[in-house]
Amino acid sequence: MTSVLLESIGLCAHYSKQGDWAFDVAFKLAQERNIQLNIFYFLEDPYGLDQAPPKGISRGERNQIIVQKERELRFYYDEMLGEHLKAGFRVCEDREWTELRRCLIKREFQLIIVPFLDEATTFGGQPIERFAYEFGAPMMLVGPHHPDEIRLNQPAKMISDQLQLPYAKELLIHK
Repeated sequence: MTSVLLESIGLCAHYSKQGDWAFDVAFKLAQERNIQLNIFYFLEDPYGLDQAPPKGISRGERNQIIVQKERELRFYYDEMLGEHLKAGFRVCEDREWTELRRCLIKREFQLIIVPFLDEATTFGGQPIERFAYEFGAPMMLVGPHHPDEIRLNQPAKMISDQLQLPYAKELLIHK
């Protein structure tokens, strides 16, 4: 098996039960390893469910929205993090693919965990399973029906021995 040094785990935030399940998995992995958990929130919802921020607003107005969203993000996760101080929050302005690639290159995570909302879930404008399959770095999908429903893309499968999640299944997509 390939060995990847897990120094930080990323989580795509989503305010849902599946989002909370994904947080629980990410938090457990980060806490067990005493590593950083970086939580990402996208101004433009990668699931395409929420309305995007208004177009044509000033940079100052956009900054106010970012500050408000970051405050909401911190308040939502603060109690769940408890005493775990190795946590970061980022409100991402760019599209999910661009932002996740940038954060991966900057080593803000070596594994990204994404909530899987339901069978029709899209992420980045395509079926979420396809997005995960094509993402070139370790990605884990959590859900949609129960918290132990975990799918790993091929790069994550290669480090599955480090993750110690015996119930995780490999994500299989046929082209």
